[in-house]
Amino acid sequence: MSLKHAVLAALLEGEASGYELSKVFDVSFANFWASTPQQLYRELERLTQEGLIAARVVQQERRPNKRMFTLTEEGRRELRSFAAEPVRRPAAMRDELMIKIQAMDDTDPAPTRALAEERLSWARGKLARYERVRERLLAGRSEEQYLREAERVGPYLTLLAGIAYERDNVRWCERVLAVLRERAPLS
Repeated sequence: MSLKHAVLAALLEGEASGYELSKVFDVSFANFWASTPQQLYRELERLTQEGLIAARVVQQERRPNKRMFTLTEEGRRELRSFAAEPVRRPAAMRDELMIKIQAMDDTDPAPTRALAEERLSWARGKLARYERVRERLLAGRSEEQYLREAERVGPYLTLLAGIAYERDNVRWCERVLAVLRERAPLS
């Protein structure tokens, strides 16, 4: 998969500026697809040139003009075609922390403990952000009601995957820290 399809999927929510899309990636897509703002802006230019999205300039006072992007019909066709393709292969985990845990020095677990605590903090932070997004999407409705009535459920379903992933991260980090405490209690 390429960033191309992630950008097209993000634009299903409606017209957005590059800045707004980068915020969407930070909150909604970060649980399964990371992108830097620079990558995103390059991809927006490429997609515009390919005719998959359209751009318009919005004049602003006291601020630079901004470009707003929308999906074209060709972009919608491309996204529908992509969504219908079988997944090539399941995602493989590539996580530097796992290598560091694997290589940890049992005589001095302090660096490993610090890394696990940092990951735990990140996971809790992301989980809190995802839960806020979930509450905003539900807007007082039950999950069942939302899933019956919402125009699009894909963003909610991927958010649930992100929540599950971060909950598992929290559980795993807590377990790592418990094992390290049992093996070498803090002085």
